[in-house]
Amino acid sequence: MAIAPYIRRLRELVGTELLVLPSAAVLPRDDAGRILLVRIIDTGQWAVIGGAIEPDESPQDAARREAEEEAGVTVELGPILAVLGGPEFRMTYPNGDQTCYVSTVFNATVVGGTPRPDGDETSAAQWWDPEDLPRSDMSSFTLALLAAVGLGGSPAQPPWTTSRSAPSNDS
Repeated sequence: MAIAPYIRRLRELVGTELLVLPSAAVLPRDDAGRILLVRIIDTGQWAVIGGAIEPDESPQDAARREAEEEAGVTVELGPILAVLGGPEFRMTYPNGDQTCYVSTVFNATVVGGTPRPDGDETSAAQWWDPEDLPRSDMSSFTLALLAAVGLGGSPAQPPWTTSRSAPSNDS
């Protein structure tokens, strides 16, 4: 697993103790509405493209960097789909490192490159129909992220295709 130099330095100081880290995730879609996911080498599970934001890096730049690193694609970012945090976004890595992510999730379109794994963090990059996502082969973190953006366990219309009306004051 690749680890950023900044996080490596923090880990030298705190060991495996819990770190709260900002992160960015990106949901690239193609013209057919399929979503690009990657298979993580360490766990063998499918995941949304993303990772920790590095010092002085914007969430947008982190999302674009992660798409290039993990899946070999250049993305044009769309709107922010969600900003997520809480117990569902805690992870304990195979080496014992504990992390709680606060993640900015972007919609995106691939504008360059052909999806491919990097061989370091990812072993596969593949397009999936939203109804056919490999949910049984995903972490609880990934499932919580997908549910938060409207791609939960039951087929739902993704938030980027719905119009939301203002809340009613008829209580």
